[in-house]
Amino acid sequence: MFYIKLNNYQKNGNIKISENSVKNKGVKAIKNRLDTYCGLYCGSCEIFITNQKGEVKETAKKWGMNPDDLYCNGCKTDTTSVFCRNCEIKECAKNNEVEFCFQCRDFPCEKIIEFKNDENPHHTIVLKNLTSIKEMGINKWLKEQEKRWSCPNCQENFSWYDEKCLNCGSSLKSCIDDENEINK
Repeated sequence: MFYIKLNNYQKNGNIKISENSVKNKGVKAIKNRLDTYCGLYCGSCEIFITNQKGEVKETAKKWGMNPDDLYCNGCKTDTTSVFCRNCEIKECAKNNEVEFCFQCRDFPCEKIIEFKNDENPHHTIVLKNLTSIKEMGINKWLKEQEKRWSCPNCQENFSWYDEKCLNCGSSLKSCIDDENEINK
């Protein structure tokens, strides 16, 4: 997994970096980014996992899509899938020069609330995740997410909607379970 080294940019969970500030400080570009502006964890996205496993062409064929539409290195990279290329939240965060929505003066705005409440269960967790990032910092949150989205039995990475590990068959806690807990 890839983690972001922010040492000089992170104090008490308050992170404000722009692409220019990172480049100017000599931080090397990262091929994959697992964090997002909205609080999702790319490492549990089925498309991101498909890319990591080198199975994009097979998945595209199965879904009846062009493989070029599925290549993705994460939200905060130049290579995103067709599902994330025109993300309004990403564009808004870039325009407001924030690395995470919680850094915006309008947080929580209508866009992030609508996103959290849409029909996709994996979006339900975004506000909770943003609060966690703010409180604990990005590196600790990424480590927790890596653990959360790895099979407790074999440590295989799994996606938001997997209920059974594709590697060992163990039962998993999916995003639907998370949504049910949040909505109690």
